[in-house]
Amino acid sequence: MNTPEPARISSLEHIASGKVRDIYRIDDRHLLFVASDRLSAFDVVMPNPIPGKGRILTAVSRFWFENTRHIIANHYLGTDISELGLTAGERDWLTGRSMIVRESRVLPVEAIVRGYLAGSGWKEYQASSSICGLRLPAGLQLAERLPDTLFTPSTKADAGMHDENISFEAMTEIIGETHAKQLRDTSLALYEYAAGYALERGIIIADTKFEFGLDEQQQLVLIDEALTPDSSRFWPLDSYAPGSSPMSFDKQFVRDWLESTGWNKQPPAPAIPEDIVRQTQDKYTEALQRLTQ
Repeated sequence: MNTPEPARISSLEHIASGKVRDIYRIDDRHLLFVASDRLSAFDVVMPNPIPGKGRILTAVSRFWFENTRHIIANHYLGTDISELGLTAGERDWLTGRSMIVRESRVLPVEAIVRGYLAGSGWKEYQASSSICGLRLPAGLQLAERLPDTLFTPSTKADAGMHDENISFEAMTEIIGETHAKQLRDTSLALYEYAAGYALERGIIIADTKFEFGLDEQQQLVLIDEALTPDSSRFWPLDSYAPGSSPMSFDKQFVRDWLESTGWNKQPPAPAIPEDIVRQTQDKYTEALQRLTQ
């Protein structure tokens, strides 16, 4: 279904839009989270979309939300939008890419978990033998499994701005010690569970990021998306070899292309060529199939 993305869903109150997602109010306790086909790389939204990506992200997130409730509660309630008073065109666009969720108070940090040496972590390690200020042994290779899984939080940036890594202590000052410790421990538990599950299906989850909120009882809940190709690095196990940049089932493919263009990582970004769009679609689809079938 390739219905063009509407400028706005007019049948519901628009609450907010992020780099990839749009949020609408259903009632005083429930929201509609919509995954667009927009793609963000280096914290900049690309000028052209990856058709169908929002539906893949929604399907992957639903899978993990439904299968990680033994670790932590989450905001996901369902996908039935038939009673929301939408127009036919709105329903066509939203079907498969939207989730009804319980509203929560969003915590203003991102919880990043790193199991392998990649991306900005690799660049920092080359310069300082550390990741986000955490010292690591000398001699590690690109894409190597880290001696210990690392929790490295960051700030949450608006579209067009860059997230900034912060220390655990800085995060504690922002959200309080109790929530900071629970957020860290929960993030590590989610990663270890998901990484073990994915490995059995031929996917290495090199790193991922989570977002959390507080419910009406001030309890921590997992929100937004979970363990998708947009929020994680997925590598195929059968071709993985430390010391080189692995193939991927995620937007690293687009990042690599962007790096090759000489783009300065400031808006506006260059348009993604059609062959890169098509290959990215294929990679996201394969990640979905491997994880959920």
